[in-house]
Amino acid sequence: MNQDPMDILIGADETEKGDPEAAARHLAGAAEAEGAGDHEMAIAEYRKAVAADPSSESAIFKLAFALDMAGEDEEAISLYEQANRSHRAPLNVLINLAVLYEDRGDYATAEKCLRQVLDTDPNHARARLFMKDVIASRTMYYDEEQDRDMAKRSALLDTPVTDFELSVRARNCLKKMNIRTLGDLLRVSEPELLAYKNFGETSLVEIKQMLAQKKLRLGQRLEDQQRVVRREVFDQARKHNSEAILNKPVSDLNLSVRARKALQMLNIRTIGELASRTEAELMGVKNFGATSLVEINEKLLEHGLSLRQLAF
Repeated sequence: MNQDPMDILIGADETEKGDPEAAARHLAGAAEAEGAGDHEMAIAEYRKAVAADPSSESAIFKLAFALDMAGEDEEAISLYEQANRSHRAPLNVLINLAVLYEDRGDYATAEKCLRQVLDTDPNHARARLFMKDVIASRTMYYDEEQDRDMAKRSALLDTPVTDFELSVRARNCLKKMNIRTLGDLLRVSEPELLAYKNFGETSLVEIKQMLAQKKLRLGQRLEDQQRVVRREVFDQARKHNSEAILNKPVSDLNLSVRARKALQMLNIRTIGELASRTEAELMGVKNFGATSLVEINEKLLEHGLSLRQLAF
């Protein structure tokens, strides 16, 4: 399946005028194959469509997307880049390209693609979401060498908090909260620490300074896990053509005041962000009860969505 994209993407000036009709037939064949679940046949048809009309941005994008979904990242990137060289590159091309670059660790190029989208549409929900992820990814690890070395990072996160220079009060509080390692600490937020009995601002500042020396922060692992979950939700939506629904604001669900306040406390702004949460996360919000949970589940179901299920 790893065909050289340059064998396909010859310039329009090297052909006569292409054959748009033949390209359309192959695109229709690809759509039929996709409907039947035959993704390899679909990719073959998309290739034929691009070969028939190399200037067809639609054919190029659809082939790139199909390869993207099949995990053929290198060829997908080449095709997306080809589509991006058009005068008015589709925003989805730039976003998908940004996602692939981020997965490769090329955060600077990913950010550049997303900025192109936001320059055109500053309120594009998916671009704004992924921009936050890219910026966070560029700063979340302590240095490049450790970022490349999973064993070193794992060892650091497994380091007992008792190994760090903390006051007796801070250590005792962490022990009572069952926070044993640095990794445990990164799963806790500031409000959670301050809510614990006898844990004060002095201990909080002390812990934050210790983490800052390692270029880490409280709640970081929670944020990382949530980014992964959001990405999975949006990737599933891309496959089922429901991405537009996920980008809608939660206000479109017309929820009750109590439910809306709970979502505000969790900083949930879009339907996609809501779908990435679990029932347990919502039930953990103060004054959020079973009635509100039923209401949210019913509203999501109307859009063909549901809250994320925990995997056991």
